[in-house]
Amino acid sequence: MVDEKHRYEHLDSLPIPTYEEATSSRPSSSQSYLGPEEVSHDAERQALLSRARPPQNNGYEPPTVESARSSLDFLSSSGGSSRRSSADALQREIQQMDVEEPGSQSRANRISKRITSLTHSLSSINLPFREWLPSGQYIRAKIPSWPQVLRFQPNWIIVGRIFAIFLVVFIIWLFFISDLFAVRNTRMTNMFEPENLRTYVLNHVDADNIRQNLEHATQYDHIAGTEGSFFLAKWVETSFQQAGLELVGLERFDVYLNYPKIGGRRVAIVDPPELEWFAKIEEEQVYPIEYEVQQTLVFHGYSKTGNVTGPLVYANYGSRQDFQKLAHSGINLEGSIALVRYYGTEADPALKVKAAALAGAVGCIIYSDPAEDGFLKGEPYPKGRYMPDDGVQRGSVAMSSWVVGDVLSPGFASLPGERRRESVDDNPGLPKIPSIPLAWRDAQKLLQALKGHGQKIEDPQAIGGVPNVEWWTGDSGSPTVLLMNDQIEKEREGIYNVLGKITGVEQPEKSIIVGNHRDAWCFGGAGPGSGTAIMLEVVRIFSQLRKAGWSPRRSIEFASWDGGEYNLIGSTEHVESRIEDLRRDALAYLNVDVAVVGSAFKARGPIFESALKQVLGRVTDPQDSNRTFRQIWEDEKTTMAGLGSGSDYVAFLDLAGTSSIDMAFDGPPYPYHSCYNNFDWMNKFGDPGFQYHKALAQIWALLILDMADRPLVPFDMNVYAREVAKYVKDLEEYIQSKSTKESTKIDISSLKSAADSFVVNANRFEEWGAAWAKTVFET
Repeated sequence: MVDEKHRYEHLDSLPIPTYEEATSSRPSSSQSYLGPEEVSHDAERQALLSRARPPQNNGYEPPTVESARSSLDFLSSSGGSSRRSSADALQREIQQMDVEEPGSQSRANRISKRITSLTHSLSSINLPFREWLPSGQYIRAKIPSWPQVLRFQPNWIIVGRIFAIFLVVFIIWLFFISDLFAVRNTRMTNMFEPENLRTYVLNHVDADNIRQNLEHATQYDHIAGTEGSFFLAKWVETSFQQAGLELVGLERFDVYLNYPKIGGRRVAIVDPPELEWFAKIEEEQVYPIEYEVQQTLVFHGYSKTGNVTGPLVYANYGSRQDFQKLAHSGINLEGSIALVRYYGTEADPALKVKAAALAGAVGCIIYSDPAEDGFLKGEPYPKGRYMPDDGVQRGSVAMSSWVVGDVLSPGFASLPGERRRESVDDNPGLPKIPSIPLAWRDAQKLLQALKGHGQKIEDPQAIGGVPNVEWWTGDSGSPTVLLMNDQIEKEREGIYNVLGKITGVEQPEKSIIVGNHRDAWCFGGAGPGSGTAIMLEVVRIFSQLRKAGWSPRRSIEFASWDGGEYNLIGSTEHVESRIEDLRRDALAYLNVDVAVVGSAFKARGPIFESALKQVLGRVTDPQDSNRTFRQIWEDEKTTMAGLGSGSDYVAFLDLAGTSSIDMAFDGPPYPYHSCYNNFDWMNKFGDPGFQYHKALAQIWALLILDMADRPLVPFDMNVYAREVAKYVKDLEEYIQSKSTKESTKIDISSLKSAADSFVVNANRFEEWGAAWAKTVFET
């Protein structure tokens, strides 16, 4: 078979945009394709997106915009079709709002907008008799020379004109010293009162826009480094440009990625001969064949290449404890193929594979069990929201806890041309044994083959939901299973972040960063497509405010990350490329990944708790308009937990030290990382009507507005300090539980002292903030 990456053509020639290219009206990446005979940008784009290609292996064609479901350009004017598309209409509407901010905040806003209001006032002067005034050229021509002055005879027409000029200047002077401009300044200031801005945001998020965004973003599969992801990058870039964001452009990094081969993956029972069987591996075609919509092959991102065989052993959820339990019961795992299920006591697939390798297994198969996300939970897709029998959860098995981002450039950005590269072999960020995901439809055959081998499982916590199975552990005498993973590995594959910015007027160097990753394991209906669809609507809302003349106090940066599914690559490389700038000037990072899969609002990032609760008090539950999400939050006694390591906030929080928050509407299980996680699923089961998408857009936009515009960044230092102290206390208890001897205990008294001081100082800071606000707002 020809070694060719399945379904995709590489984009090695795509350049990094320069500053001039990124800020020009023509996208930088399009400029790089200019040839001596090129006639137009539109012609080039059509050539890029619809050029004919010879069929690849098995007749496969890469994704193009001629999708049966929609056109790549159908959202090019979505902003104009919204209820408020013109700046004039927006200005009129905001001016008509009669909701006033409480006095303290109104005064603060007037102080901060004084210069902006004066600018608007001066630029708006339009004197009706301006056309009658003499031009400068005319005046210069009429100024007499000195000899002419000596021969001067009074000309009353000229005298009258001079008098008229002085009269005009005097009238203008009267305008300035009168209250006329004070009245206009008040009107302009009120136009951008904080409460008016918030009201506008709440009233103008359009659920139908978000729905259209998601439908477009899920037209084709878009794994990082492929045409699908690049096409979406160009679409997001165009959306940013149409919204009037500044410094819009693509940011390229060349990173290590792996891709599946057609026929390169196999799972089979090879011995004894009477049990010979081959797994189907692939999901069924999600969309009807006549739609010609391709879908991603089944594989694990960053899995190890290999062809291994061994006796099959079932190890429940694949945790270290599960493997230790098998070893203690006399089950020999050396040289085995481990079969484990997703979720449970070990949520990270990478740690399941690592635990299997440490236990002596030579390969690991991870399957989706119906007890976790399938028919035992409810009706499976397409009749319900749950995983069907052939659904497969793809995912990454990179060791993110060791290396985040590009595993070959730990600690530094993998820019094009960067010569420093680590080796793939013995890389701490990569697994040591091959692995593959399976549907329970295939896992059923493997589990049935274990009957009579090893020990019969009695523990109900170790028994899954696959039907028609008698649950046994397996042992060294189990049927022999083949696991083959022959794949393409690219040490330098281009990925593309899309960046745009709104520059602040008072603290332009300080930034509030807003991000969502764009790439997906298949169509990405819930994750990350729902987040991308919402972010584009948030960008549209802010673009309308900008057109009306508003600017934030601090800068707002928007980012669409690539490579998030593999190992949070795009966001991490971005952080590594500007680490010092971010440490100095990035105030907050606001992340949304899987935005909506249900109706339960969740957020992590304790330092944002106070600001978030204020925002939640303004947004009502779509299912109960009489209750705000703050009321629900407080009724359920919800608290904000700390961030883990599951999305693009990791590099901002852990490397740059940027305060971060992650938000979503959570819900029951769904076809996670499956091709069944598509637009149809979201439209029917995830969020019919897209009302929770709308609610999250409102929450996200309001939080951005508060972070960017309040005089003091609204961090809750008291809550954050208490969480840090709690963490230190938990750490101390953990050390005590693991240390059997006094001599082996770790002394963390200095850490405890620092945490206690942090609590005291945080409280002092909050008191100072309250006193400052009282002094400024009431004076």
